Amino acid sequence: MTEKTTGGGGMIPMGTWEKIMSAFHGNGGGLVPLPHIHEIFLIDCRIAGTTHVEDIDDKTADIDKGALLMFQREKDNQYDNLAIQILNGKKERIGYVPKAKNEILARLMDAGKLIFGRVEEKEKVDDWIKITIKVFMKDV
Repeated sequence: MTEKTTGGGGMIPMGTWEKIMSAFHGNGGGLVPLPHIHEIFLIDCRIAGTTHVEDIDDKTADIDKGALLMFQREKDNQYDNLAIQILNGKKERIGYVPKAKNEILARLMDAGKLIFGRVEEKEKVDDWIKITIKVFMKDV
């Protein structure tokens, strides 16, 4: 087998370095993902405030498991200056990230990070639409 010198003076079999690099770049089975290429899971939570949204049934009618939800900061919110609105695909507000879980997400968004949600579960409980989501960051 042919060998090749490494930068540290050691020898590795030919083709080994290419296999390692291929794994990092996903060409050889994708054993090691590159950082910040995929969605990074942050938290899971329920959408807050859905009972206060007018026409919530209509605004959530097309939302099913896996649906993408957009987040938008609402810095001038009179109740919470770290408020984050959650929007459906039509950019209509369907609720908020719960206040108890929004501080780090708001600071990430304020720093320019892309934060968004994906629906895990939607359930109608009397007049309440309970939507459980997973929150992700994509570092672009």
